[in-house]
Amino acid sequence: MLWRRLLAEFVGTALLVAAVVGSGIMATRLSPGDVGLQLLENSIATAFALGALILMLGPVSGAHFNPVVSAADWFLGRRSGAGLTGRDLGAYVAAQTTGAIGGSVLADLMFRLPAVDLSATDRTGGHLWLGEIVATAGLLLLVFALARSGRTAAAPAAVGAYIGAAYWFTSSTSFANPAVTIGRAFTDTFAGIAPASVPGFIAAQLAGLVVGVGLVAALYPAPAAIAAHPALQEHTS
Repeated sequence: MLWRRLLAEFVGTALLVAAVVGSGIMATRLSPGDVGLQLLENSIATAFALGALILMLGPVSGAHFNPVVSAADWFLGRRSGAGLTGRDLGAYVAAQTTGAIGGSVLADLMFRLPAVDLSATDRTGGHLWLGEIVATAGLLLLVFALARSGRTAAAPAAVGAYIGAAYWFTSSTSFANPAVTIGRAFTDTFAGIAPASVPGFIAAQLAGLVVGVGLVAALYPAPAAIAAHPALQEHTS
């Protein structure tokens, strides 16, 4: 049922952002003055949390937790009818975005910070936007390569590992997710992004969506046989 899938997307995105923001706050408190160690702590917690959330909620909604993943699923499956419908896509994006904001508020409250404190961390510049294009395109290629080759069982480990690595090999620290980007604007902590920087990041992520979909269509033009696993059915198109 759609409401169950939307609940899974809301909860999953909320917990993902809570993990990103919460681990960033904890890192700054445990390792003050050592930004490299803070990033390591933040990236490890995020990668582990993402893998666990995919295992937890993948069978319910496909564990997108990301509007660009949902948009790619709709686009790649629009002819065969195997992906999200346009109506479902809009509902997924709304659930993911509200969940991301809720996750940011939750993390702040857990650490006795103001529930909403807009970030003052400017993240802007062509090099950061390029990093977001790379991070987003790579994420989409990974997700749909796994789905179209019948290897969705590897998604929790593979996607978590990719995001954990992309924290380090991209200049932007791999937001790669418009909903998460919006959510992180609501916290003035280690993981925050200034509201004025959000449009540039989202534009780069949408460019990464185009590149990623193009790579999937070129490298994996036909899906493998769909297995019985709901997460595989959700992602395969």
